[in-house]
Amino acid sequence: MTVVRLTFDRWGAPPARKIERAVEIVHAGGVAAYPTDSVYALGCALEARDAIERIYRIKRMAKNQRLALICPDLSTASQYAMLSQTAFRLAQRIFPGPYTLVVPATREVPRTLTDAKRRTVGIRITSHPIAQALAVALGRPLLTTSAISPTTGEPCRDAEEVLEAFGDHLDLVIDTEATNAEPSTVIEVDGDQITVLRQGQGPTDDLFE
Repeated sequence: MTVVRLTFDRWGAPPARKIERAVEIVHAGGVAAYPTDSVYALGCALEARDAIERIYRIKRMAKNQRLALICPDLSTASQYAMLSQTAFRLAQRIFPGPYTLVVPATREVPRTLTDAKRRTVGIRITSHPIAQALAVALGRPLLTTSAISPTTGEPCRDAEEVLEAFGDHLDLVIDTEATNAEPSTVIEVDGDQITVLRQGQGPTDDLFE
């Protein structure tokens, strides 16, 4: 498999033609590696079953581990996630940023992407300009998971680390400046209860005030 490698300037506006090329690959069922405001991530289109299976296989994910959705904004997120008043207020505080918010899923989320017992989904709205541009141009959520090496257990921070960990199993690698070293902070909202499931890049000290 030939891996397409696109180089981006982290701080400049992502070139439209490169974003269009990346989206073409994702639209066609490809698996992409791209930077986020936490660590590098692996992702694919929502309906790309083969790509989803490939992500699970190359990352050696258990079947009960779920992919999250990168959405361009809260309006899009609300089509796939049931945002209670508590969840919506929290989302307004943490997004865009290095967080994953776990809430009940709507019917728009395929059952194969949620837990059989608890129909929840993780949503992200990233502040990274490249990941954000991908989500906007794709026109629907981008399925995503942290690019954590299955051999070392360490998150990938740049294109070279991604290629070393996943190599020819990818269709696209976006090459840009290194990301942070920690994955996103995962927060679940169940009713009015807010629970930090994983402390990561996003701070949580003031979320319960």
